[in-house]
Amino acid sequence: MKRIILVLALVSVTMSKAQDLNDIFISGVADAERFANAYLAPVSEASIYSISNGWYNTADAKPLGGFEISIIGNMTGFKNKDDKKAFLMDPADYENLDFVDSPGQPRMVATGLGDIEGVNVFVEDESGLFREEFELPTGLSAENLNFIPSGYLQGSVGLIKGLEVKARFLPKIKFDDDAKIGLFGAGLQYDFTKMLPADKLLPVAISAVIGYTNLNGEYDFTESSTISGSDQRIDANFKTWNFSAVVSTRNIPVINFYGGVGYITGKSDIDLLGTYEANGPFFSETVVDPFSVSKKANGVSANLGTKIKLGFFRLNAEYNISQFSTFTFGVNFGFR
Repeated sequence: MKRIILVLALVSVTMSKAQDLNDIFISGVADAERFANAYLAPVSEASIYSISNGWYNTADAKPLGGFEISIIGNMTGFKNKDDKKAFLMDPADYENLDFVDSPGQPRMVATGLGDIEGVNVFVEDESGLFREEFELPTGLSAENLNFIPSGYLQGSVGLIKGLEVKARFLPKIKFDDDAKIGLFGAGLQYDFTKMLPADKLLPVAISAVIGYTNLNGEYDFTESSTISGSDQRIDANFKTWNFSAVVSTRNIPVINFYGGVGYITGKSDIDLLGTYEANGPFFSETVVDPFSVSKKANGVSANLGTKIKLGFFRLNAEYNISQFSTFTFGVNFGFR
């Protein structure tokens, strides 16, 4: 099947895995929806954590008029997340779907992050006249991909004393003629140490940061679908919030360090849209906009990073520890 993996566009990964669910429709909409929820949930959760990061590289807010423009990339790993790579599929929970090798017996199958291959299932009507077998989709690990990428442009501008506003943006990108993706977000940072009379003499700065990110993607797979119909597509939307307390060194000429603790919360909605026409006994009529898959994720996070200054050119790197840990790298330009 067609794979869409764009390094700076994580939702394209999610949508490509969602399109792999096409065969499940043979067993009916209810079975397809149940399987899709379990299969896509870990991918969506990892994606939420991925786009929530990268909001700061120091606790020292910029002065009035100071600005910074950044190119930020994230890699959210799941190599050791075995509990997120598979789920227990029980045929008793499905109306028409069962395993070829072990009918009626629950077994572990791959999620969108997993690598369990060769799991064959079948659907069969009560008369036994119709039977079709197919293989369940594997996940990203089966393609030797153990991380979910994301990336965007980000800008920060200093306003009144201690206050800094931020915005992130990935313009709507179209690729492979049938997929689109775009991102936007906004944030605030307030440096509490700027309230102190001798703030410039302090060796550290302490800030609070709030950031909101919204990512949208669309994937039209009408031409590659195994189900007859029209306008078949996946619409994905991710909304996340990051609330963090940050501390950093400052006034060191070349290299400084920063760290923070925070809380990440978000939600993903993946809608399967279009018309899908009958091609089996469990698909008795045309179905329009069959179902949506939603996932919420939240949790505490902590990070540690460093920032190197080379004139108006800066580099930063950090490691974020959370439910899905993320490595973030930034290339920054600007002045204070």
